[in-house]
Amino acid sequence: MISKTKTVLLLTTPQSYRADAFLAAGQKLGVSIVQGFDLPEALAQQWGMPLQLNFSEPDTAVAHIIQFAQKRPLAAVVPVDDAGAVLAAKASKALGLPHNDVAAAEAARDKYKMRQMLAAAGVKSPQFLRFSLEETGGTIASTIEDKIGFPCVVKPLHLNGSRGVMRANDTAELTAAVQRLRHLLPAGGHFLVETYLPGVEVALESVLENGSLHPLAIFDKPDPLEGPFFEETIYVTPSRLPEAVQAQIVETAAAGAAALGLQLGSVHAELRVNEAGAWIVEVNGRSIGGLCSQTLRFDMGISLEELILRQATGLPVSHLQREQQASGVMMIPIPRGGILRGFSGVEKAKEVPGIDEVTITAPLNNRLVPLPEGESYLGFIFASGEMPDEVERALRQAHALLQFQIDEEIRLSVVGER
Repeated sequence: MISKTKTVLLLTTPQSYRADAFLAAGQKLGVSIVQGFDLPEALAQQWGMPLQLNFSEPDTAVAHIIQFAQKRPLAAVVPVDDAGAVLAAKASKALGLPHNDVAAAEAARDKYKMRQMLAAAGVKSPQFLRFSLEETGGTIASTIEDKIGFPCVVKPLHLNGSRGVMRANDTAELTAAVQRLRHLLPAGGHFLVETYLPGVEVALESVLENGSLHPLAIFDKPDPLEGPFFEETIYVTPSRLPEAVQAQIVETAAAGAAALGLQLGSVHAELRVNEAGAWIVEVNGRSIGGLCSQTLRFDMGISLEELILRQATGLPVSHLQREQQASGVMMIPIPRGGILRGFSGVEKAKEVPGIDEVTITAPLNNRLVPLPEGESYLGFIFASGEMPDEVERALRQAHALLQFQIDEEIRLSVVGER
């Protein structure tokens, strides 16, 4: 427990699943948590939020944070996810608090800057080219055929959670993928086209202390992520890859974080592993998203959110080790678009040996949008066990017992529409 009560500003959004976990961790540590919400002012007042911030206008938001801190001094500014990472760096710099360099935070948020810095540092990552939506499909396809080759991956610069990420095996598929991006990005928006990396994909959760990366967990992703879209489903830790390969994953992620200039705080990296070694897909200056942090517990039952708050308030965390028990999560994919009317099988799924919890997060009577346009899941399944294979098996068995009623969305025409 923190000896003297400290206040931490948590930068979050209304869509975040993790606010409650951070509040619980703060209460356990004796840390006061103030939530800074990315909300329009009117909604913030209506909902009684103490601090409304516009993340897309960081200079104004920093001014509001400084004004708040004059009345209530802050020990740290912590972003929950990517959306608040740059603002956290700028606000921390203005307040004289430990922080990542603003340029490093920006690079971790912009896939083009990230690719440039990784390439300049010689860190293994895909070849890439940046294009604008204003360029014609024929010009893009011709350039890709000459300089990148097929298969390739189309990727927006700033969207998260595999949103807008598509594999193209030929010119026709590339043209179709770019056309789909036109509905996701603003006019004249930019995107990347990268070489497709074969191999297995893993996620690394870690923390940086004084520029040194300390791994917390490597997650296997046993479902193949080969396209045409890249919807993530199952995460299982500890990894079943050979120790030498795991060491290579950590080494490559550390090189990637250093290339971006990240120095402290959470790092969530996605990597591909093949015969040529470990390759960086992304390096993010944040912790794992959604409810997935529930799969991680450390010495004395410490949660990931508590570990993050400990580090933010000046306590060492690199010595903390993940509990030895295997654990995993399944992000329940959206099988098709439509209106979610109901679901069943949750109680049966909970009875599967090894299952810890089944949480359906998608609200009823709301529209479901699958990838690549969508950005959410139906919910989460959590499991634990002696071995990773047991955990994976339990997750699959539980998912097979769930049923979702998704009605086709009916589009009503208006008078005079043809």
